[in-house]
Amino acid sequence: MSDIRTNWSLPEIKNIYDTPLLELIFNAASLHRKYNDTAEVQVCTLLSIKTGGCSEDCAYCPQAARYNTGVDVQALMQKEDVLSYAQKAKDAGSTRFCMGAAWREVRDNRDFDRVLDMVKGVNEMGMEVCCTLGMLTEYQAQKLADAGLYAYNHNLDTSKEHYSEIITTRTYNDRLETLENVRKAGVTVCCGGIIGLGETHDDRIKMLHTLATMPEHPESVPINALVPIAGTPLEHNIKVDIWDMVRMIATARILMPKTMVRLSAGRTDMSVAEQALCFMAGANSIFAGDKLLTTPNPSFDDDNAMFRLLGLNPRKAFKEEKQYLHEMTEA
Repeated sequence: MSDIRTNWSLPEIKNIYDTPLLELIFNAASLHRKYNDTAEVQVCTLLSIKTGGCSEDCAYCPQAARYNTGVDVQALMQKEDVLSYAQKAKDAGSTRFCMGAAWREVRDNRDFDRVLDMVKGVNEMGMEVCCTLGMLTEYQAQKLADAGLYAYNHNLDTSKEHYSEIITTRTYNDRLETLENVRKAGVTVCCGGIIGLGETHDDRIKMLHTLATMPEHPESVPINALVPIAGTPLEHNIKVDIWDMVRMIATARILMPKTMVRLSAGRTDMSVAEQALCFMAGANSIFAGDKLLTTPNPSFDDDNAMFRLLGLNPRKAFKEEKQYLHEMTEA
């Protein structure tokens, strides 16, 4: 049976997820080695280009207007400042630059036009450009694609069953509809979730099932550990165990062998040894830079030191496209 499947059943995924941990890591590492360069890690940088004041009620998010978290509302950044930040990220080794705006959905207005201009600018720098701007119509997704957008991030967060416990201002189907619009526009999909939201193991399995049974696997799947923020409803949630992160990453790698599995939020609380386990289990992408939108993240220097220690190298931008063009030229 082929390793690349989109017809996984829930019992199959549960069986993988429940595999004894060392065997699970071995199985995931073996598939990772088969389909990917295990010494290569995609380095992404995430910048909040419009911060705070969001009308959504995501229970984990410090940018929701209804929570008092100490996050100041900031207007949409100027293009020049964004491109300057992108250049610094590129110089530090990032090949993908993601811009996040604390919006419920994209509106067809002057701010969206400014974001399109930012997308063009980052694309011209030779970086893969990603955005996370909330819900998108098919028309808006096409506008972003025309501007040079490479990827769009829109996480599921959790299972459909647990979703209403975390967010009530939009539905799970709203999320799936945006992902469909992104696909129709020919933009790659970045979609994952967060563990530590009070969900069960079955919720995690169901979220992975939704991702792994999409018509095409997401090209990127971020696995986030909740960073509890004072002032949010989840501020007292306990820290996610490292073994839960490893189990999620390994299961995602087995279900989606060619997908970039991103070790995302929560890395500041992980030792280099713990992160190494995640890489061994199949993670091959990280967010680099001091902040993930508004939450702390390891510095570029710390990550570069870790890469040297573990023998890891940053993945080049547009690698899949360059390989495809090379193969077509050789044919």
